[in-house]
Amino acid sequence: MSQRFRITRSFQEENPDLAISLEEAKRYFAAKPDFAYAPSYTVKGPASTMTIEGDFFMWSHGEAQIPFRHYMGDLYVAVTNEAVIPKMIEIASELRADLTEG
Repeated sequence: MSQRFRITRSFQEENPDLAISLEEAKRYFAAKPDFAYAPSYTVKGPASTMTIEGDFFMWSHGEAQIPFRHYMGDLYVAVTNEAVIPKMIEIASELRADLTEG
């Protein structure tokens, strides 16, 4: 099972821009050549397929596509690959945000 992390500014009382807006996230990830926006994410299992509607920024890492989901002013990512850890730290730092599990 993987851990899920949240990139958030909700802990920063002195920051006037607490939420990471969808527009800010789109601008940020548009400047990253290894990310692409997707309005849904599809998970395929051996017996079924599930599509989740939302705002996803898909990170291409080798053969893998790793979703960073924007939801209610935060970004969420599951650590399914060790390479995600330095990438989410980089993103949180560049967005002046914090990381928390959950």
